[in-house]
Amino acid sequence: MHLTSQKPLSTLAKSLQLNDWETLVHHIKHLPYSRNANRDDFSLVLKEHQGSCSSKHALLKAIALENNWDHIKLVLAIFKMNSQNTAKLSPVLDKHQVNFIPEAHCYLQINDTFLDITNANSDFSKIKQDIIETQYIEPHQVVDYKVEYHKRFLKSWLESTLSQYSFEDFWSIREQCITTLSQ
Repeated sequence: MHLTSQKPLSTLAKSLQLNDWETLVHHIKHLPYSRNANRDDFSLVLKEHQGSCSSKHALLKAIALENNWDHIKLVLAIFKMNSQNTAKLSPVLDKHQVNFIPEAHCYLQINDTFLDITNANSDFSKIKQDIIETQYIEPHQVVDYKVEYHKRFLKSWLESTLSQYSFEDFWSIREQCITTLSQ
């Protein structure tokens, strides 16, 4: 699938010789995992040469929209982030005696196939069995909606599990996990 749109994100991708879907996906998957300077500007994935699950997948969905590829969906999931599916987090989770953290995560659904390009080693099959719930979203929803949805989910989950952690303490542990993933 070649990028034919003259809209801004497609034009930026083409200026970097990322002229087709496969090349674009491969390029973005191999960019480092890190938050961008501005969550609202998906072009920063290509300009800063890095991105999070949200910004990378939102950029791809936005480019899909620019090119009228309606079969590509942006998925927001809550999954059990644990040391089995995210081994790098074992020290943080062990330190706080937490088995898993319900984490908001974005990926793409292309027809019946799921694609996670968060980093070079991402593989949807690693989290598939740990997904709690999913929904389709639009790219702009990764900015505020995803964060608020995740916080509401965590507050409810902490209350229903009678967790020893307050929301603030648990969110702090989650942030330690995200920092660890960025290193």
